[in-house]
Amino acid sequence: MRLLLAALTLLSLRGGSASAAPSRAKSLRTLLAVPGVPRKRPPARALLSQDVFWSDGLDRSLAAGFSELHVKRWQLKARSSRLVSLDPGCGRLSNRLASFSDGTRACVRYGINPDQVLGETLSFYLSRLLGIHNVPALALSRVSINAEQWLGVRSDVQGSQWADKPIVSLTEWISNLSDVVTPPSLRTEGRTLHPSLKDLANVTSQELIELVQWSDLILFDYLIANFDRLASNLLSLQWDSRVMERSTNNLHRTAKGALVFIDNEAGLIHGYRVLSMWDRYHESLLKTLCIFRKETARKIAELHKSQNVAQQLLDLYRENEPLASQMGFLSEEHAQMLQNRTDRLYKHILQCKAKYSK
Repeated sequence: MRLLLAALTLLSLRGGSASAAPSRAKSLRTLLAVPGVPRKRPPARALLSQDVFWSDGLDRSLAAGFSELHVKRWQLKARSSRLVSLDPGCGRLSNRLASFSDGTRACVRYGINPDQVLGETLSFYLSRLLGIHNVPALALSRVSINAEQWLGVRSDVQGSQWADKPIVSLTEWISNLSDVVTPPSLRTEGRTLHPSLKDLANVTSQELIELVQWSDLILFDYLIANFDRLASNLLSLQWDSRVMERSTNNLHRTAKGALVFIDNEAGLIHGYRVLSMWDRYHESLLKTLCIFRKETARKIAELHKSQNVAQQLLDLYRENEPLASQMGFLSEEHAQMLQNRTDRLYKHILQCKAKYSK
């Protein structure tokens, strides 16, 4: 029965995306080769800083995500531009692919219930609080067929079977995305992403850049308890031994190589409600990881020390989202769960330091 409930929950939260062919990668040896020096297998330490952090050079080489300036500009457009069409798309049947008057597009996520829209929204703002720039820009909007923004799609709204004047999320539509498969270093039981030559040997440059982003993804999904991406794959191993070799749900790659974490509506609220079903998978994923981005680890340490992660999230949310007061926030119970999971990540990073620091 538990597996049936899990499968039904997953089916209700699946999303969709565009895809494109991935680019060819150079090998890590080529990436790190120095002219005139015989090429040898590079030591893991050449890729790391302070034993358990990715090197500054690797961090700087990451493909650009969604910068603060980009997010601000997109939110302004999403809240003020006129919509000209609402078409089927963006996963669930109740969602829509919206086009603005200037030709840009956005996913309109209606959600089975308002908590899913809130979970998506708070997960986005938590990613900004952590300095993780892989989540597409998001803005809330109240649907009203008499409002200027929605006037041009009145008939589409009336045919959508949405509730009267719902609050929906508008998320940036990213074109030319390709699918992403779990990297070999995390794909099979017993494999890890730890500071050892075994874990980092024979990695291509593209895989290496993705591994840096995967380390953020594992921490992020643990924090929001999102089961509809990596944890769901671990569950599926019970009946599909090759699931890790297939495309990862709700994870894509841009043409420039940045990973995009989409459809986070299970985060923070619904994910916390069903945590007892999924937490062993979140813990299993966390144990695979012992290399981190310095900035992400620093922010987690700050949030642990301050013991007010929910308040900082609320402040950021209210400062940047005009509809925050109408949409609501985390319950006290879920706010405490967020702090507890932040503290767990801080402890895990300390354990990795103790194990690998010399």
